[in-house]
Amino acid sequence: MDTYLTIKQEVQAIYKEKGSKFLAFAFPVDSEEAIKESLAVLRKKYYDATHHCYAYTLGKDKKVFRANDDGEPSGTAGLPILNQIKSKGITNVLVVIVRYFGGTKLGASGLVNAYKTASAEVLAQAEVVEKILSQTLQIQFEYLLTNEVMKTIKENEATIIKQVFEDKCKMWLSIREKQYDKLLEELKALKNVQILIEN
Repeated sequence: MDTYLTIKQEVQAIYKEKGSKFLAFAFPVDSEEAIKESLAVLRKKYYDATHHCYAYTLGKDKKVFRANDDGEPSGTAGLPILNQIKSKGITNVLVVIVRYFGGTKLGASGLVNAYKTASAEVLAQAEVVEKILSQTLQIQFEYLLTNEVMKTIKENEATIIKQVFEDKCKMWLSIREKQYDKLLEELKALKNVQILIEN
């Protein structure tokens, strides 16, 4: 499979429990760097909050994931958030719950329920979309081969990202992951086509 489900755009929700306010945010993310940036923005904006708990999953197979309780009792915040992401079957998603303590302690089960509910509510607001994984490659060839190269690109449904026609022609291509090997094989079969960069 070269597709995965994620959310289309950032969404927000608010959940209240016994005076505590839980501001819930869900972001589509594609790297740990993007996650750090989103967390930094929220920490700056809601600097006076009691906790910034979060969880995320990355990659089509969801092998990269993390849950953070940010000072709440272990397992009462990050894990319930992560479980909500997993139950939606989505990835490349960061959910952050910003808590303002309302004066009444919720207890472990109350916290689990609050973080679970806040996460479920924000994810319910999100539009789930299917994304296709693609790979890129760069090729170089003689101008006379242009027609053959273009025919191969078209037949394999690859997209030309950029092209430069000089003494040697260069192209940067993007193609759906599952069709990548076939395209590579067919391009290599053409005489005088050089594969400069491949994923």
